Amino acid sequence: MKIAEVSKRYGVSTDTLRYYERVGLLRHVPRNKSGIRDYDEASCNAVEFVKCMRDAGMTIESLVEYMDLLEQGDATTQARKELLMRQSEEIRQRIEDLERALTRLQFKIDHYDEVMAESERGLLPEE
Repeated sequence: MKIAEVSKRYGVSTDTLRYYERVGLLRHVPRNKSGIRDYDEASCNAVEFVKCMRDAGMTIESLVEYMDLLEQGDATTQARKELLMRQSEEIRQRIEDLERALTRLQFKIDHYDEVMAESERGLLPEE
């Protein structure tokens, strides 16, 4: 699959795909006889993984570390698991933070609904 097709399929720009390859996130992307990238199933799986992890907020540096560990083989399974567990905890914390923010926003929205309703009745409450 050519880079433009991969870009469209995964919603990642071609520039980003080239960058990911340059920094070591996408490794061993096959090329045809003309030197043009020809993504195979393994390469596409790597793109999907990297996109998912980036969408989850994982840093480029952490992803490169993960890919380095992956290339080292089974001896790094525990280290890879720990890296992913740290990322999982960071996501859980962000979700908690977002839920608190959403609760606060909803409180303010409800407050303004009350203010507007009372205003329509000719009463203005003190804020």
